[in-house]
Amino acid sequence: MKPTLMRSLTAMAVLASAVALAQTDPAASSAALPAAPSAATSSAPAPVATPGGSTKIGTINIEAAIFASNEGQRDGDAVAEKLKPKQNELKAMNDEIEGLKKQLNTQGASLSDDAKAELTKKIEQKQKTLERNNTDLQEEVRGQENEIAQRVLRKMGPLIVKYAGDNAFGLIIDTSTNNQWPNGPVLWQNPAIDITKPIVDAYNVQSGVAPPAKPSIPSGTSRPGGTGLNKPATPAAPTTKPPATQPKQ
Repeated sequence: MKPTLMRSLTAMAVLASAVALAQTDPAASSAALPAAPSAATSSAPAPVATPGGSTKIGTINIEAAIFASNEGQRDGDAVAEKLKPKQNELKAMNDEIEGLKKQLNTQGASLSDDAKAELTKKIEQKQKTLERNNTDLQEEVRGQENEIAQRVLRKMGPLIVKYAGDNAFGLIIDTSTNNQWPNGPVLWQNPAIDITKPIVDAYNVQSGVAPPAKPSIPSGTSRPGGTGLNKPATPAAPTTKPPATQPKQ
């Protein structure tokens, strides 16, 4: 199961619990939150009042909110540091395989058939080990991401519910990656109705976690879900056939 899907399932469960809590306990989730942009200062169309309740719609990227928060960044960076030795091992293994491939390509013409077959087999075996280890690391990354997401969202959920109530929203839609069109119902949205930033700002105040002192991820590396978890590159496909050579004279 993809991490984004796991987070969305978690989001639905946590927010459902938060809604129930807000309905039974008016004092719950009393953290102060900034007001939503007013119709006078926002380019979003003004909501139409109806007897059935508010039709005001807002959006939030739950995944981005979790991992843009100071706590999400801090915990993600800690996991990245923890997994760095495994990433270094994968890189070293990948470099070794690339060196063997280069040897096969440059020396293939001078190698005997047996030597060429043995080198090709060695590359294939190391490639399978690399792919297996890479898969194991990705699963560990996904598990760590989901743990962070669930922990943060348990505390962030009530903030979202209170913000929606205080600002008369009738509906809040999650626009995380897995919900974007064509994989979800959100075809387009006006940025003015997005509440991700005020929720993150309010959560940072509530958590008391200081922002990261400096960027912990070097440029050119990827962070799934915006966390400090660096995914190693998917290994290249193995070279299973030696290059064509000219017959020996």
